[in-house]
Amino acid sequence: MSHTLGVRQAQKQKTRQALLDAALGLLEEQSLSSLGLREVTRAVGVAPTAFYRHFRSTADLGVALVEEALGSLHPMIRTTVSGADDSGQRMKRAVELIARHVDGYPAHVRFIARERHGGVQPVRDAIQEQLARFGQEVKAELAKDPESDGWHDDDLLMLANLYVDQMLITASLFLEALEASPQERERVAQVAERQLRLISIGRHHWLD
Repeated sequence: MSHTLGVRQAQKQKTRQALLDAALGLLEEQSLSSLGLREVTRAVGVAPTAFYRHFRSTADLGVALVEEALGSLHPMIRTTVSGADDSGQRMKRAVELIARHVDGYPAHVRFIARERHGGVQPVRDAIQEQLARFGQEVKAELAKDPESDGWHDDDLLMLANLYVDQMLITASLFLEALEASPQERERVAQVAERQLRLISIGRHHWLD
């Protein structure tokens, strides 16, 4: 009996993932607000009623895509802002990590970029919740830096959110340059590092 339940659970998870993958593919060409569940189930080859065994609505599916796209990035973000010997090394590492992530998951990055200000409120809220978590996590890492001594909590969170916003901007720039020449991608990386450095310079003088 337990083996049968295990097989059923695995099949259920497989179908759920297939629905997520199909939706992500369809969303390359349209927004979530225009996506119909019949489109998704047709792409997977299951009946429309099967959709509701996994998601309450396309908005619920969109929230799951947000978790898939951003949920696994929390360790990466913490690594990006911690453990570097100097800010220059930290910035270079951040840009390299973002570039690799965009190369590996362009559809997820495109989905977040489009739906962050899209027409589906639960999805916008889910993205904002994830970004708020990133901000708090970056703030916690920055607080470990001796340079943060004397900073007010609100100011440290403001700085953390500036870094998070800049990471999103950098991801969008690399997304636009996916098919560009190596020289153009290097130019994007250099601009991104300079933008992060500008934030860092402001940080150094904030308590002046």
